[in-house]
Amino acid sequence: MHLHQVRVYYEDTDAGGIVYYANYLKFMERARTEWLRALGFEQDILMEQSVAFVVKRVEMHNYAPARFNDLLSIETQVVELKGASMTFQQTIKNKQDVTFVSADIQVACVSLDSMKPRRLPRTLLGEITRVI
Repeated sequence: MHLHQVRVYYEDTDAGGIVYYANYLKFMERARTEWLRALGFEQDILMEQSVAFVVKRVEMHNYAPARFNDLLSIETQVVELKGASMTFQQTIKNKQDVTFVSADIQVACVSLDSMKPRRLPRTLLGEITRVI
């Protein structure tokens, strides 16, 4: 499991001072990017190789509201790995271990040239397999 922390800024909140629901998806996107980086893969380098990732499916559950200035921890783990896609389970909590949001997110690997599915690069697949 990979852990990434984000601070809730004023811009992340709605008029009531709680995190706007769509921003949780942004936090999770950042956490997946940092997960890739921790594996040794930079998305700009992958894009130069015509490798990109697109979100295919999201199932998100909201349990409690996060608020301005909270420090959030996003837990990220791969729960399903296929040749051209992977499914992540991501959970957003605070330091008291209160769960705000959980999501299952399926991400497909595509060729930037055609935007059609392609197999995950062998080196990336090897690293993912090593850590799950």
